[in-house]
Amino acid sequence: MICVSIGRSRHGMVLAEHRHLVEQGAQMVELRLDYIRGDVNLRRLLANRPSPVLITCRREVDGGKFAGSEQDRLVLLRTAIAEGAEYIDLEEDVAASIPRFGKTKRVVSLHDFRKTPDNLEEIFQRLSRLDPDIIKICTMANRPHDNVRMLRLIQKATVPTVGVCMGDIGVPSRILAGRFGAPFTFATFHHERTLAPGQLSYDDMVNVYRYDQINEQTEVYGVIADPIGHSLSPLIHNAAFVERNLNKVYLPIRVPREDLQSFLEEATQLNIKGISVTIPHKEGVLGALTKADQTVQGIGACNTIVFDQGQRLGYNTDCRAAMESLEESLGGVRGGHDPLTGKTALVMGAGGVGKAIAYGLIRRGTQVLLTDGQPRVAERLAKRLTCRTIDWAKRHTVSADILVNGTPVGMHPNVDETPFPKHHLRPAMVVFDAVYNPESTLLVKDARARNCRVITGVDMFVRQACLQFKLFTGQDGPAETMRSVIRHKIAAAKY
Repeated sequence: MICVSIGRSRHGMVLAEHRHLVEQGAQMVELRLDYIRGDVNLRRLLANRPSPVLITCRREVDGGKFAGSEQDRLVLLRTAIAEGAEYIDLEEDVAASIPRFGKTKRVVSLHDFRKTPDNLEEIFQRLSRLDPDIIKICTMANRPHDNVRMLRLIQKATVPTVGVCMGDIGVPSRILAGRFGAPFTFATFHHERTLAPGQLSYDDMVNVYRYDQINEQTEVYGVIADPIGHSLSPLIHNAAFVERNLNKVYLPIRVPREDLQSFLEEATQLNIKGISVTIPHKEGVLGALTKADQTVQGIGACNTIVFDQGQRLGYNTDCRAAMESLEESLGGVRGGHDPLTGKTALVMGAGGVGKAIAYGLIRRGTQVLLTDGQPRVAERLAKRLTCRTIDWAKRHTVSADILVNGTPVGMHPNVDETPFPKHHLRPAMVVFDAVYNPESTLLVKDARARNCRVITGVDMFVRQACLQFKLFTGQDGPAETMRSVIRHKIAAAKY
């Protein structure tokens, strides 16, 4: 079950949001009394309520907004119990002073906005001695391991426990809480009005992650990155799982560089079966792989890991996706002739995507020139792939048949930037921009205006995601569903 937090300044707003949420399927809401300005009218909030409620009145020291006296706050909590609220949130230090009354269930809580303490089990034992119906522990996640610790605590708890790791690192704990036995998790009314760090919207929890359908048999997948908030992979993979009616969920997982190795070692404890790998980890995961396919070995970058019977198997779907996109744009293989053979390509960017595309082109007989804003990075890759480099400032002097942007230049929000001057584009060029948000980057717009053949980042992104889906599930990915979802999200982000 998902408990949706409502924090509004006026009673009418609280009541309206409560009704709207229940109409959308919400089974329980948290009413944050500390957000209400002026005197709180509990009878108005609780009369004819459309669903069970959890009453919370959080002090500023606990991350709330209640600025009145502690005596006034305790009176509000006792009144909520007297009025028959289904649940009441009581912090550890006040739980003993507010006795059980009526049918109201006691949620005894502890919050730590700095860290996830080392003594979670000790904290659980303390809270369990305060006559709880439910124990709630919310802590800040500073590393992925905190999620593992919190979910383990929920799983072995002898009292029903809601365990939440806050912050963007803690998002997996919110989505997987029910799978490990939590009676409910928390969401917010709207993604722009989070009441706690890392809180997801009710809409995302229901329609993207299908929280209430996650069970003990649900297989877990995800994307690891740092930062993670920009990734659209959870949207398209979860939509694909729905399309194929698969009991799987795909999570956004923020993994700082220093925690990469430990995360990969612990991933299976969260029942993770496969992950997509993106910036900055495509090279960093190589040392943790037990087996890597030929493409990963040749490129020196991995974007997909499958966990299989203790093995960590590494793949790179970027390369194949890019080659398929380029091949299609050039009319495909005809009469045994590879359309990429003998062409000249300028690849801008020597990071993970640039590596994959340059490697694939060279294997297909294309003459590749690499350029990067950091010359040493380009030179290292050129030495590995046995190709040439050109200075970034002179990139426009190359007479290329294929122009590839593997840099983030032009990516949202810097949509007015381009990595290549418009007046140097030629109609005979194939212009391939790996940036997918927005799909119509300035480079893509300029290329179309010059009558170039264009490949967008959405095309490559969907192709590589379909290949990952195949590795994860053994089934072909639903390309049209993925493409529709990503384009809808990009279009919605403009407004």
